[in-house]
Amino acid sequence: MKKTCVAAVMLLLVSLAFANPYAEKAASGRLVSGEVMDHDGNALPNAVVYLTNTRTRAVKTYIVGPDGGYRFPALSPNIDYEIYAQFNGRKSDTKTVSQFDNRAQVSINLKVDTK
Repeated sequence: MKKTCVAAVMLLLVSLAFANPYAEKAASGRLVSGEVMDHDGNALPNAVVYLTNTRTRAVKTYIVGPDGGYRFPALSPNIDYEIYAQFNGRKSDTKTVSQFDNRAQVSINLKVDTK
């Protein structure tokens, strides 16, 4: 009987350690990703994406790879961000990621007029 109780308590402790649904979300934060392309849908490698924290005005940048993709992981879900891309002196429209948007992953494609 004593062994059964100890085993039950151990099983309960192990299950509680893996049962916290908020632990992973809090650790990983929000992911903002997407592609930078021209108006014909072609990827724009070497474009620069600017992400601005609207509270602190801190700016993060990402140089786009050959596939046109970018990603900003581990962002705070409680802050608004502004994002835009720049390529050869031309700029995309500025988009906003709102703190009231509760998605953990936000995808924003940015189009730059290259002509």
